[in-house]
Amino acid sequence: MTKPNENEQMIIGKNPVLEAMVSEHSIHKIYIADGINKSSIQKLLTSAKEKGIVVQFLPRKKIDQMAESLNHQGIIAQASAYDYVSLDDLLSTAKNKQTTPFIIMLDEIEDPHNLGSILRTADVVGADGIIIPKRRSVGLTSTVAKTSAGAIEHVPVARVTNLAQTIERLKKEGYWLIGTDASANQSFDKVDYNIPVCLIIGSEGKGISRLVRDKCDFMVQLPMKGHVNSLNASVAAAIMMYEVYRQRGF
Repeated sequence: MTKPNENEQMIIGKNPVLEAMVSEHSIHKIYIADGINKSSIQKLLTSAKEKGIVVQFLPRKKIDQMAESLNHQGIIAQASAYDYVSLDDLLSTAKNKQTTPFIIMLDEIEDPHNLGSILRTADVVGADGIIIPKRRSVGLTSTVAKTSAGAIEHVPVARVTNLAQTIERLKKEGYWLIGTDASANQSFDKVDYNIPVCLIIGSEGKGISRLVRDKCDFMVQLPMKGHVNSLNASVAAAIMMYEVYRQRGF
């Protein structure tokens, strides 16, 4: 058993591993816990055999150590690290689709579970991709992959050096930038999203940075009635994404 180097990572859980194989992700080896019910993973075993992927059975304790307490379901794959796309490729792909472009920008999201959940929702609503900064932001880790439930294989992620400069580029491409802030005067459901749009979701603690907020075309709020004054970043992102999806027609 070998540990992944910087160019590799572990894909953890049955469904994420299956999704990786379906999308032709480069998998080197699959580790399976001894004693697992083989009938429950027959599709995975068959696919691995067809693709020539080595399958190795290990004691469950070893699998536990490799997964570092994550829910692995007895299955881990050693694979090439997830690839980011260039901003140019992301914008080009969105432009060439038959739908109105729809991108999400994340301003310093550091919790891998939030990024994974946002990827999952982005895939469900048909978003064209996600933009994240290179600094002070979680990347495409195995925890993100697990939380995304396979969506990481289908939603392009571009990693950029400067969000403010990227916003200027998006505006030149015809995008409207819509950010979220509790102090905004406009409700999120009062904006017309039937335009090329980039939703901006702020970090778990600080929200959207001032420089990014100043460059937004609209700032909107999610009305709240209870005692807390903010939502989890992935929940806020999901509400916003579904409003775009709703307005454009389910």
